[in-house]
Amino acid sequence: MQTTTETERYLNSCASDFWQRVFEAELQYLLQHLQPKDEILSVGCGPAIMERRLTEQGFRVVGLDVSREALACAGDTIRAVAAPAEEMPFPDSSFDVVLYIASLQFIEDYHTALQRTAAVLRPDGRLIALLLNPASTFFRERYAKSESYVRKLKHTDLALIEATAGEWFQTSGEYYLGIDGEQLFASNSPTEAALYILTGIKPEL
Repeated sequence: MQTTTETERYLNSCASDFWQRVFEAELQYLLQHLQPKDEILSVGCGPAIMERRLTEQGFRVVGLDVSREALACAGDTIRAVAAPAEEMPFPDSSFDVVLYIASLQFIEDYHTALQRTAAVLRPDGRLIALLLNPASTFFRERYAKSESYVRKLKHTDLALIEATAGEWFQTSGEYYLGIDGEQLFASNSPTEAALYILTGIKPEL
């Protein structure tokens, strides 16, 4: 009997109307903060759901993930690279933007991942990290379910993550996207917003 893989379960979940609306809200945020000529690296891209949407908007995107199984579902519209985030096998100054779309908190050694992020970015390159907000109702409701993916988070201290990024970037952050049940609404409340979006600019030397 065939068993359903983790990637297949993820893709099945992502096909729901709720997650499609979440992805669209995230996409609209990114489109407001990207430039048409940006060369983008997305770290922890999985099956590249958001990354494919970005390529449809004309962006050049490289997807990095440790899971070859997930990358096999990414399609051929992005360049997919299988490697740990802590290693990032790219030359220095390769990208204009590095994205972490709800992935940074799952990386064990995110300190090294952020250090490599700074290295592969060009001067004035930008970090955009969509972080799950542990103080939100959305997170707490998901965490209450024993099978929820949020239980796999390795890092929940947003202030510490931002301070760590500050070693290499000029950082700022904002809360984004209220979620109540399956209802989405605009909110920058620390208890309503499902996401904390950390942005950073790599200073010129």
